[in-house]
This record gives sequence, C-alpha cells and structure tokens, in this order.
Amino acid sequence: MTVPGPIEVTLAVGQQKELPAAPPTAGSSAGREMHAILEIGVSSHGAAGLAAGPGAGPALAEVLIVDTSRSMLHPAAKLHAAKDATVAAVRLLPDGTPFAVLSGRFRAGVVHPGPGGPPMAVAGPAERDAAERAVRILDADGGTAIGTWLDLARRLLTRQSAPVKHVLLLTDGRNEHDHRAAMTLQTALDACEGRFVCDAWGIGDDWDAELLLCITRRLHGRAGAVRDASELTAAYEELMRDLLGTAVPELRIRLTPTPGTVIRRVTQVVPNEQELTAVPAAGSGGRGTEYVTRAWGDEVRHFQAVLSADPTGRETGEDLQLAAVEVVVPEAGRPLRLPPPRPVLVRWTDNPLDASRQHPGVRRRELYRQVEGAVAEAYRAWLRGSEGRAAADRALARVLAVAGELDDAQLVGALRRIEERGEGGAGPGTGRVRSGLKDVDWQHLILSSALTTPPEPHAPGPPPGAGLAPEGGPGPGGLVECPECGWLGPADSAYCGGDCGRPLRGSPS
Repeated sequence: MTVPGPIEVTLAVGQQKELPAAPPTAGSSAGREMHAILEIGVSSHGAAGLAAGPGAGPALAEVLIVDTSRSMLHPAAKLHAAKDATVAAVRLLPDGTPFAVLSGRFRAGVVHPGPGGPPMAVAGPAERDAAERAVRILDADGGTAIGTWLDLARRLLTRQSAPVKHVLLLTDGRNEHDHRAAMTLQTALDACEGRFVCDAWGIGDDWDAELLLCITRRLHGRAGAVRDASELTAAYEELMRDLLGTAVPELRIRLTPTPGTVIRRVTQVVPNEQELTAVPAAGSGGRGTEYVTRAWGDEVRHFQAVLSADPTGRETGEDLQLAAVEVVVPEAGRPLRLPPPRPVLVRWTDNPLDASRQHPGVRRRELYRQVEGAVAEAYRAWLRGSEGRAAADRALARVLAVAGELDDAQLVGALRRIEERGEGGAGPGTGRVRSGLKDVDWQHLILSSALTTPPEPHAPGPPPGAGLAPEGGPGPGGLVECPECGWLGPADSAYCGGDCGRPLRGSPS
C-alpha cells in the first residue's frame, strides 16, 4: 500500500519595498501603507483529497439547498434541472458523509432525511436512493427568503464535527421576501460566517449576481451560474469533484508585526475577492494575528496585506522588517511540509520616484476593482434604456481598455457577449453595448468581473534577502534567533519580531 506523501504549502511575498520617509502633507494620514501580495500554494502531489485519519470520522458534511419558490416552475425545466443536479451531487458523496437536502422558499424545510430521523443522513447506497426519491417529488410554491435557508443549514451543520462543512445553494430569483422573513439574509450571514463554506449558483433568467456575491464573499465560497438549465448537472458534478479534492480544510495566514507596525487588513484577491476573518495568534504575546481561509484544493491563491508604519527614527535606504508572515494549518489529516516564515520589508526613501512605484500584483487588484465599478456603471446606465445608452457605451469602453491591460481571457470572453461586433457580427468589437441584451446577460458579466486571475508567473529565484546572516545567525529553514528574547524569524530580518523588537544587525538598540 502506497502511503501518500506530505501536502506541500508554498509562500512567496511580493512587494515594492520603498515608502516615502518625508513627513506627510497636511490632510494625509500620519502613517504610511505598505501593500504586499502573499502568494500561497497547496499541492497534495496527486493524493486523494479530504483525507481523514483512522477513526477520525467523516471529512465532509454537506447541505444541498434547492430553491423551490414558485418561479422555479417558469419554466419547469429549471426545477427539473435542479432535481437532476442535486441527485448527481448526492451520488458523488463518499460513504459515511453526513448530508441533508433542503427545500427553500419563504421558509426552509428538510427534504431528506425525513421526519423522525436524525438531523442529517449518512451517505450510503440506501440513503442516496432515499434522498433521490425525496428530491424527485419536490414541487415549487411560495416566495424567496434565503436567510432562513442558510440559518437552517447552519443549525444542521453546527452538530457536525467534519473539518469541511459545505453548503451548495441554488436559486433562480432575488431575495424578494427578505423583509418579511423570520431571519434576514444579513442576520443569517452574521450567524453563519466562519461556520461553513457556501457556494451559490444561479439558474434561469432572473437571478441576482450581487446577491450571490454577497453570500459567497461572506461565507468563503464561489458564485456561479449556468446559461442553460441543462448545464447544471455537469456544473454540480465538477463542483463536487473539486470539493472532494480538498487537501487542506483550513489554512491560516499569521502576521506578526514588529513594534510600530499596524496591520490594517488582509484580503484574498485571487481567484476572487474575500475579506478574511481575523483571530488572535496563539503564543504571539497578543501581537500576532491569524487570517482564516478555508477548503484548499491543489491551487494557488493571492492575498493582499496592508500594513502601516512610521519611519521616525529608522534608517533610509535599508531593508527593514515590518512583519513576519507564516502559514499555519490547524488540521490536514496528512503530514505537511510548510514554508519558513517570510518577511514583509520596507525601505524608507527620500526619492519620490522610488516611493511612487507599485508592485504589479497591487496594480492588478486596482484594475479589477476598476473593472467591477465600470461594469456596474454600464449596467445601471443600460437599465435607463435609450436615455442611458451613451453612458453605457462609455463605461463599457473603459472596461474593455482595462481588460486589455489585464490580459484576462475569461473577462474578455464575457465582454464579447456584451459588446456589439463589427459588420456581419464577426468583425472586431465596436466598443458599444450590443442591442437586444437581456438582464441576465449583465448578471453573467457581473459574475465574470468578480473573478480574478494572477499575473504571468515570474522566473523562480531566491527569496528577497537570501544569503544575509543577521546577528544571531540563521537557524533551521533560513531562520534567525534573537539573542535577547529567543524569537525565531526569517533570516533576513533587520529587527526582532518578538517582544523586545531589538535590531538584529549589530546596530545600537
């Protein structure tokens, strides 16, 4: 029997290190902000995902939510497709997986398991067959109140110990009855955040992209939609296979700032934008903070860390450490190979040109934000009909220009569905909004504009500062130990990241 090798986690820090040492002008903030891109990758080297050790119990608990509001019958193909896709997803669940199927309308109900049984079924041949029978007889009626759906999923999953708790939600409409519901969507999201990962999908012609993004950004999932109801089963099967390929249920980014540095925020920026939950880092004396990310397969994600600092009393023209970045994996079910800590650096400068440069990853994130804003502006103008046509064309032209700089094939493909083509419909784009669009065409574009791709990979090389040997000498894995307090950090640290904060290069304290 072949024993799977360790899961490998990689970490790289990209940044433009220079910040202005000159005092801030009137009206600006007293601190300076350093923007760093953290590139984190996970590789299971081909081993099966969601590995749980012997006796560790199920690795996944799954809740599938089917929209059964009245609109799912117009046309009825939507409800038929939802049933087919839900059954296909249940069929892919490994034996022993706790699962439930919910029906969502003005209130949520449990479709399977039936009344009188446990809160969640346990996947096996008989339970999968029973779930299919229950799903096949679903009918549709009533309105839509998604907050109640998510809250029921939360209550079911609270009792589960699986490291990956996942909800797959499907809707064809808008959250129209939220104001009358027993629990509003925002209240439900507050209660559900950090409890499970939720992917949300749209079907039909009347779903709301911003609603799906609101849910998935809070619940660390991804939003998607199908253009034709018949595509839903294949989309669900692909999504479930990706989920079952999860290598790491939870990964935390630990930032430990040096004295005088403040962590402003950490945001996931690739493959989509998500704010991260911050929790105190154990054993850091209250200075370190961990940012929680969930459900990693074999993939690479990018995060943007924003730190503020003050150059008062610091040298100019020298690399100084603002923070140490580490990757922490609480539980993986398999051996792990983690990267050594990496520094976030700063070089204070009096040269305005140096201080004005941006790291390409930071610039790329700004461009995607411009794309989202311009797409939203074009859509709002399009809703005004002929009165807004010129404004919609101008906004679309801005999106096209930025998409060209991003070189994002997925985004360009989505824009081609919106842009009017040249003569015969096959020529180059005109930069104008196409006639005859439906609202759902814009919803697909809004979803596409929320997906992000990384820049072209750069040639591999040694990490910044490789070869430096600060006072105390490099420890294992390129670390240095502070002779004052015993803190371990990256070998190129200029200052201790522990309690004492002393210089590590022999300069006077």
